[in-house]
Amino acid sequence: MSSPDNQHRTGADSGLSYVPPAWLILIMGRSLYGLSSFWTVFSLQDLPPGAAFLIYGGVIAGVVTVLWGLYLLGLAIGRSARFPRQFTIWQAAFILWLLVRQAYILIVPDFVFSPQGLLITGGEIVIGLLCIYLLRPGSGAEAVYTSPQAGGAPSVLSSVIAAVLGILLGGTIGACIGLLAGSVIADVTHVSCFEGGCGYFALFIGIAGLVVGAIAGGIFAIWWVSRRKRGANQGKRQA
Repeated sequence: MSSPDNQHRTGADSGLSYVPPAWLILIMGRSLYGLSSFWTVFSLQDLPPGAAFLIYGGVIAGVVTVLWGLYLLGLAIGRSARFPRQFTIWQAAFILWLLVRQAYILIVPDFVFSPQGLLITGGEIVIGLLCIYLLRPGSGAEAVYTSPQAGGAPSVLSSVIAAVLGILLGGTIGACIGLLAGSVIADVTHVSCFEGGCGYFALFIGIAGLVVGAIAGGIFAIWWVSRRKRGANQGKRQA
């Protein structure tokens, strides 16, 4: 049995290198939830220009975060050796967005300072920096993300197309199941329909189902494309 010193020298991984993919999924879920709730903000009239600019910027950032994140998940699922570096680039870009957004909120007079919001942003930055540290060279992550099929990963374009289709299909199925489940739960638990209470409850469950279904659909699509790509490469090598 090898000693801890030998494991350290050989680059053995302690399991913490799986934390960044989990953090990536969490950030993607938050982004999808934010995108699903933006439609209610767009229906408001006479939004201050500063607030509208931040909202539209948040929509763009959310879309980029989800699509980029799904591509990274494809690398993580395939245990590609490119994942640590690509994740570090994504995480650095996400931290930069958080800093710019928080500075904008503090500077523009249309917003009110919120200690809670500042604390959440600071926590996201700290966790992001921790994930970068966990994937640093020599951390042992190279013992996990070193799949021999890493070079056969699908292209960015095919991954994005598969991710979009998976998100749309998974989100639609999840929303339908969520709305149905919300209606049944509201009926069984006798949720009051006063001022549309039962409808709002079903809508909330539907949005939750949309988020979960979109993430699951995107992950499955990326996994399926990566699996087909690896199978095709294995067939070529055998031939």
